[in-house]
Amino acid sequence: MEIGVPKETKDREFRVGLMPSVVRTLVERGHNVAIESNAGLGSGFSDADYQQVGAKTVNADTAWAQQMVVKVKEPLQNMAISSLASCYLLICIWRLIAS
Repeated sequence: MEIGVPKETKDREFRVGLMPSVVRTLVERGHNVAIESNAGLGSGFSDADYQQVGAKTVNADTAWAQQMVVKVKEPLQNMAISSLASCYLLICIWRLIAS
């Protein structure tokens, strides 16, 4: 499976969808992981950390264009729905709050 990990864009959100140790396991099991450049910096992981375990560092559009996308937080309202159109599965914490 093609797995994308975009950088979190919500204000004050520094976590990343997948840690390098998890990426290593996914790659060892035959999956391809595309992580947005600098997505792990807020959690203390560099692009090199991800590249060393087999991930490709990509831009945001490419991370969102994978079959499965893994995020920490839900997509922001101002994010284009077209970003979600190509992925088959979105994994994130979706907090639904009544307006």
